[in-house]
Amino acid sequence: MIISEAITILAIVIFIWMTGWWLFSVYVKDASVVDIAWGPGFVLLGWCLMLVSTEKSTAQQVITVLVTLWGLRLGAHILWRKRGKDEDWRYKAMRKKSGKAFWWRSYFKIFILQGLLMSIVAAPLIVSSIYKETSNEWLIYLGAGVWLVGFIFEALGDCQLSSFLETSKKGQIMDKGVWAYTRHPNYFGEITMWWGIWLIALSLTGGWIAVISPLLITFLLLKVSGITMLEAKYEDNKKYQAYKKRTSALIPLPPRN
Repeated sequence: MIISEAITILAIVIFIWMTGWWLFSVYVKDASVVDIAWGPGFVLLGWCLMLVSTEKSTAQQVITVLVTLWGLRLGAHILWRKRGKDEDWRYKAMRKKSGKAFWWRSYFKIFILQGLLMSIVAAPLIVSSIYKETSNEWLIYLGAGVWLVGFIFEALGDCQLSSFLETSKKGQIMDKGVWAYTRHPNYFGEITMWWGIWLIALSLTGGWIAVISPLLITFLLLKVSGITMLEAKYEDNKKYQAYKKRTSALIPLPPRN
C-alpha cells in the first residue's frame, strides 16, 4: 500500500466514524459520547487498513491486535462508567458557553478535533501498513512487552477505581492498589502502551516517523486534558493534597513518607 492510499482510508474512516457519533450526540444531547468513540475508532481504522493491505507484515498484525485489545477494553470501560450518568462536566461547560449554537459547534470543536488527534495518534497503524520489515524483529517483542506493562496498569487502575467509587463515601481519596504508587495509573498505562506500539513500528524501515504518536499522547495527558485538568479540580481538597505529596504523579514509585 502506498502512503496516499493509507491516508485516504484514514480520512474516510475517521470522518464517517466521528460524524456518525456527532449525529448520535445531537440526538441524545450528550457530547461526552465522544469519549466512548475514541478507542473503538482506532480498532475500526486498524482493521480497515489490514483488510486492504496486500503485504501484511508481522508488525502490522501485532500492532492491530494490540490496538484492538486496548480500544475495545477502553470503549467498554467508558461505556460502563457512563451508564445512567449525565453529560461530562467538561462538555456541559462548553454547552453552556456556546448556548443554542452548541449542537453544530460541537461537531468541529469536539468531534472533528478529536478526529484530527486520532489521525496523528494512529501514525503507527499508517506506518505499519506502508513500510516493509527490517531484521530488527526483536523490537516487536520488546514493544509488545512494554505495551503489556501499560495495558495492565491502565486496566487494573480503571478496575480498582470503579470498585472504589461504587463503595466509597463522598470525600474519600483513592490511594490503594496501584493508586498508592502513582496518582494516575491509567494515564501511565496509556502513555506506556503507545510508546510500546511505537517500538514495534521501529522494526519497519520508516517506523521512526510514528514517534509523533506517543509524543502527542504524552503531551496531551501531561499538559492538556489529563493530569493538569483533573488535578485542578482538587486544589482545595486537603486529603488530595496530602495524597499528592506522598504519591508520584505518573511513574509508579514507592510512596513517600
